[in-house]
Amino acid sequence: MANFRKYFRSGNITTPKLAGLRDTYGDVVWLNLGYIGTMVVQSSKAAAELFKNHDLSFSDRSIHETMRVHQYNESSLSLAPYGPYWRSLRRLVTVDMLTMKRINETVPIRRKCVDDLLLWIEEEARGMDGTATGLELGRFFFLATFNMIGNLMLSRDLLDPQSRKGSEFFTAMRISMESSGHTNFADFFPWLKWLDPQGLKKRMEVDLGKSIEIASGFVKERMRQGRAEESKRKDFLDVLLEFQGDGKDEATKISEKGINIFITEMFMAASETTSSTMEWAMTELLRSPESMTKVKAELGRVIGEKRKLEESDLDDLPYLHAVVKETLRLHPAAPF
Repeated sequence: MANFRKYFRSGNITTPKLAGLRDTYGDVVWLNLGYIGTMVVQSSKAAAELFKNHDLSFSDRSIHETMRVHQYNESSLSLAPYGPYWRSLRRLVTVDMLTMKRINETVPIRRKCVDDLLLWIEEEARGMDGTATGLELGRFFFLATFNMIGNLMLSRDLLDPQSRKGSEFFTAMRISMESSGHTNFADFFPWLKWLDPQGLKKRMEVDLGKSIEIASGFVKERMRQGRAEESKRKDFLDVLLEFQGDGKDEATKISEKGINIFITEMFMAASETTSSTMEWAMTELLRSPESMTKVKAELGRVIGEKRKLEESDLDDLPYLHAVVKETLRLHPAAPF
């Protein structure tokens, strides 16, 4: 493409830049990024045809070199090849995490994490001196989301003063996510793989290995102690440990290594995507005072000032829904 450099001179391929290609080249654009062929689909009609008629052709993802360390890609829900093992994980997530029954059962967990988030922000604001210019909301969003996943997966807050391992896990996870987000030249030019010119694979091997090791400690602790008798709610670690497949269309069991990687992945995927979407939503509302006023007016009309927002209120907040959808359109949490 003659004008390729014009669009991507900064080295950052963003959604608005790709949208600019649509006007010139149509709904489906094929990009040769080094040795990686990339198809960009930019219309609902083309996307519907792709997922309806050609879904199996695109069911596997391209594996970045940094995600091959510790054989992470083989046990990952997002990266594992399409087959019995992947179908087992997908069914577990669909049935035991995303059903309405399960979502309703975990309302108290999300309410607690939101209450903690508001408390942290209030305490931070109260402790600010006159020289402070603002609050770093993104950090609080990430911490609250991280703890929410910890409660859903492991029935515990991982970021509290009593959890040294939780803090180590959090630190290792943040470094791993930063490393995985860097552009790796070895992905675009395969002959550079053995050199690891940027040292990303070596760094990822250490940091991701630390995350998996800590997750393994959580699993071993649960296997030794079992679930507390007074707790009636199963968390997702229980589901993974108790899984029994048919051995035909599904894996017979999920290995301990697979469980460790799956837990690590849930924290990596859910924490970053959720918190970044919340941060972008706040950013766009601050950029648009008119939209912020409309959101506040809708919340005031539906919620008022005497009670907290509940998940049951969401159906009555269409403008807030629109804000979230527009945020995801402008700032996709992660490229597929």
